[in-house]
Amino acid sequence: MQQHLPSGTIPPHPSRPSRSGGFTGRSRTLTGLVTAAAVTAGLLLTGLAPGAQAADNPYERGPAPTNASIEASRGSYAVSQTSVSSLLVSGFGGGTIHYPTSTADGTFGAVVISPGFTAYESSIAWLGPRLASQGFVVFTIDTNTTLDQPDSRGRQLLAALDYLTQRSSVRTRVDAGRLGVMGHSMGGGGSLEAAKSRTSLKAAIPLTGWNTDKTWPELRTPTLVVGADGDSIAPVATHSKPFYSSLPGSLDKAYLELRGASHFTPNTSNTTIAKYSISWLKRFIDNDTRYEQFLCPLPQPSLTIAEYRGNCPHTA
Repeated sequence: MQQHLPSGTIPPHPSRPSRSGGFTGRSRTLTGLVTAAAVTAGLLLTGLAPGAQAADNPYERGPAPTNASIEASRGSYAVSQTSVSSLLVSGFGGGTIHYPTSTADGTFGAVVISPGFTAYESSIAWLGPRLASQGFVVFTIDTNTTLDQPDSRGRQLLAALDYLTQRSSVRTRVDAGRLGVMGHSMGGGGSLEAAKSRTSLKAAIPLTGWNTDKTWPELRTPTLVVGADGDSIAPVATHSKPFYSSLPGSLDKAYLELRGASHFTPNTSNTTIAKYSISWLKRFIDNDTRYEQFLCPLPQPSLTIAEYRGNCPHTA
C-alpha cells in the first residue's frame, strides 16, 4: 500500500508584539518553544500516523474503492495470465493463473475457483481477469474429470492452492497466508469442503453450490453463500439457505440470493456476483476494511438481489 505523507510541517504561530511595536525577549523565547513544539507535532503526524495506519491494514491493495470501481468490468491493475498444463500438475486438472503485472505493491492474496458438474474451466473463466484486476492472484482450474463430486473438488481446490503457492511461476507474487476458494455448483460445494478441511483459509464463496451435506457448523472461514431464486438444480431451499443457516453464528457470513437468476448465472459475467465477491475477498483475504461499506449495512433487495442476510458489523 502506498502512503502519501503530508508535505511540510505545521507553521509556527507569530509572537505578540510588545507595546513599543517590537518583540520582547520573552516573546522570542516563547516563539521558539511554540515553533519547536509545532515541528515536533508535524514530525509525529508525518512519521507515526501513516505507520500506525499501515500496521492496521498492511494488505490494502489499489485505490480506495467506490461503487463504480467494484462494479466495473476491470479494476485498477493490468493483468497477465499463464496456462498450467494438466500434465505438469497432480491432484487437479491444470488451469489458468491470472495475476496483476505490477510488483510495486508486493505480494497479493490468492483465490482458486472450480467449475461445476460436467463443466470446464471455461465456464468460470470470466472471474479470473475480473478479480485479478482488483488485486488478487486468481487460479481458474479444470478438475480431474467433469464428473468429480464436491469432496473431490474440495481436495482439488486445495491441491491447486498448494501448487500456486509452492511451485507455480508466480509463487513469489502470492502471500501464502492469505488464500481463498470459490466454485460453481459442485465446485461451490467443493469450496465448502475445502474450507472445512483447511481452516486457515480466509474466505470461501460457493456460487449456486450443490452438496449432499447440508450442514457446515465446522467452518471457521468467512463464507459468502450465493444462491439464485430460479435455481432448479440446486434450489436455494435445499442447498444455499441450509448451507448458510448451518454456519456458526459467531462466523462472519452472508447469504446473497440473486433475483431473476438460474443455476447457471455464475457461468457468465455478472456484476452483482463480481461486486460482492470482490468486496468479500477484499474484506477477509486482505483485511481491507475500506470494503466493509459494501457489505454493512446489509444490502437491500433490488432488481438484482432477491434477499441478503448476514452478520454486521464483521468481527474478523
